[in-house]
Amino acid sequence: MDTALKSELDLHHARVRRGRMSLALAALALAAVALWAVTAGSTAIPLQDIVAILRAGLFAPGQADSYSAALNTIIWDIRLPRILMAGLTGAALAVAGAAYQGMFRNPLADPYLTGISQGAALGAVCGFLLPSAVPAALIPVLAFAGAIFSVAAVYSIARTGRTLPVTTLILGGVAIGAFLASITSYFIIISGDRVHGIVFWLLGTFALADWWRVGVMTPYICAGAAVLLLAARPLNVMQLDEEQAEQLGINVERTKIIILVAATLATAAAVCFCGAIGFVGIIIPHAVRMICGPDYRLLLPMSLLGGAAFLILADTAARTILAPAEVPVGIITAIIGAPFFLYLLNQKKKAVF
Repeated sequence: MDTALKSELDLHHARVRRGRMSLALAALALAAVALWAVTAGSTAIPLQDIVAILRAGLFAPGQADSYSAALNTIIWDIRLPRILMAGLTGAALAVAGAAYQGMFRNPLADPYLTGISQGAALGAVCGFLLPSAVPAALIPVLAFAGAIFSVAAVYSIARTGRTLPVTTLILGGVAIGAFLASITSYFIIISGDRVHGIVFWLLGTFALADWWRVGVMTPYICAGAAVLLLAARPLNVMQLDEEQAEQLGINVERTKIIILVAATLATAAAVCFCGAIGFVGIIIPHAVRMICGPDYRLLLPMSLLGGAAFLILADTAARTILAPAEVPVGIITAIIGAPFFLYLLNQKKKAVF
């Protein structure tokens, strides 16, 4: 075997091993963060009690009754669904953000660039304003429908023949988002005594998390994330140039549509229950890119795991900083994300000049 080829193969195998090791460490870190989050709250629970109750509930249900009903309720009915919901939401937003940045070839792109947030917000506000006799479970349905509608409107505006120009897609998303946000603001003004609940939802919260909501959002987020992970190789090729990608056998326009649909599905399923949580889709992919490099075969799964861990930590801070009161998790992510966003803008400016 040629020496240069052997050296190249050895380098490739070393990268693969490092990638697998990074994913394993990230998965272990996520598990540790989730386990720690179960212990934290207005009622602190020792780690050994958490482990014992989880083991009893999963493998020996008959032994679960030996622990207090209050502890079982706190762990199984309050904290676990909330942590899972935060993790799923963070994973969806981060992997969608990484995919959008690759598709747009813009480091400042995130899932809300196509109007998803504004559409979901409008749908949710309409749900809040419905008569009290209407079930509250209809609110996330309307939020999901609003998110899908906004992206469909942006897509129909941006599509030119069989192509989907990135610049037109971004401009269409900004325009539709601004229009929907203005309608949402008007509805908030006329909402009367419901304004507090609406604003709290818009700022992002997992306070209403339960197993039913986790069960509803999981299939959509998993399906969207799986499609995005499978798009890693096309995204790598598309970083060169769209014409070169076409020459290498990538159907660029079809890939854009697949990424748009998958990212929209995952993001809409996340925000319809917890509200608009910003900056996760920008912070996590960039942090992962700094550590692991630009290869989307590693960047996408690492962003998924990192986004889940980040939002679990942010939600834990949101519910413990002023316990027993709660801070909207969107405030926590904005406090962290806004300086990071300014840093990215500054780096981009330096690159230009």
